[in-house]
Amino acid sequence: MAGTLVDSNVILDVATEDAEWIDWSAAMLEDAGERGPLVINPLIFGEVSVRYATIEEVDEAIPAAYYTRAALPWEAAFLAAKAFERYRRAGGARRSPLPDFFIGAHAAVAGLTLLTRDPKRYRTYFPKLRIVSP
Repeated sequence: MAGTLVDSNVILDVATEDAEWIDWSAAMLEDAGERGPLVINPLIFGEVSVRYATIEEVDEAIPAAYYTRAALPWEAAFLAAKAFERYRRAGGARRSPLPDFFIGAHAAVAGLTLLTRDPKRYRTYFPKLRIVSP
């Protein structure tokens, strides 16, 4: 599937009207949406959900009519685990969110571009991944 996997930080910038990032994130979402489908997975849905009291509010923030909801590929789970293992061996903190590795691996395995404001870990552990970031 061609398209763009949208990280939760970009979605939340727009949904919460973040003063620092809303303009950049909204413009990048519009640009990515013109080039192909915008994609989220269950991890991104979960990360966005933390900001809302009900699933209906989450569905409003990330409507299925606008975001393709994709399952996490099994191959991505394996790749995420291997990337996280390299991260830990390099001295990475245990508190680091494993979901970021699943998100990066999903984009890599599915051939998706990743739209994120936090590219450092993705670039380090998924060097061939196409990333759009500030």
